[in-house]
Amino acid sequence: MDEDSRIADVSEVPDDSTLLFTVRDGFDEREAILTETDEGDVTAFENYCQHWTDVRLDKGSGATKRDGELVCGKHGALFEDDSGCCTYGPCEGAVLQEVDVAVEDGAVYLTDDDYDFVEVGSSKEYDLSSNRSLGFD
Repeated sequence: MDEDSRIADVSEVPDDSTLLFTVRDGFDEREAILTETDEGDVTAFENYCQHWTDVRLDKGSGATKRDGELVCGKHGALFEDDSGCCTYGPCEGAVLQEVDVAVEDGAVYLTDDDYDFVEVGSSKEYDLSSNRSLGFD
């Protein structure tokens, strides 16, 4: 695998939360999250709720996970951590946008041709108390 696409060691991906990272799609940067499934696999999704796409699942300190599902803190929607399918909430039946990743030699790599890896964490500065980006976006 290409070291430029290396996101993190598998051991850095919390089993009870998520790891936030930034990808680039052309000129646009987007946030994504890594999560470990109950089966021990690592999956990745774009970091937004399907109900309101301006609501981030991981606000910078890890998304809440409960019983193998990611929880939207704003609406209470639940998304399966392996498929991204919403099983409860205002967007039930919707599916999180998957970001392709692969695990090799204990590391997670971005393999999605639509994105380039930028960095772990967010490349934007957010006011975590209000879920809004600081500055003019």
